[in-house]
Amino acid sequence: MNTKIKTFVAIAFVATVLFSASCKGKTEQNTETKTEQMETTEKQSKEYASAYVCPMHCEGSGSDAEGTCPKCGMDYVANEEHQKDGHTH
Repeated sequence: MNTKIKTFVAIAFVATVLFSASCKGKTEQNTETKTEQMETTEKQSKEYASAYVCPMHCEGSGSDAEGTCPKCGMDYVANEEHQKDGHTH
């Protein structure tokens, strides 16, 4: 009887490890996909796509006219010039 219990516990342990490993890969893949989607959405949002943007890309910033960021107070910069400086994030 003791051998049957040990065998059952060993099989249950192996099954748990295999199941956990297969789920982990799916979770990492889903996380990568969500991260890519968020980055794409961010680059299309107002703080990235406006004519004038905050250098810090504060949420809700960005304008079609010069001014200052309502969040941090920094002066807006021309988006075209900002991207020329290598700020392609």
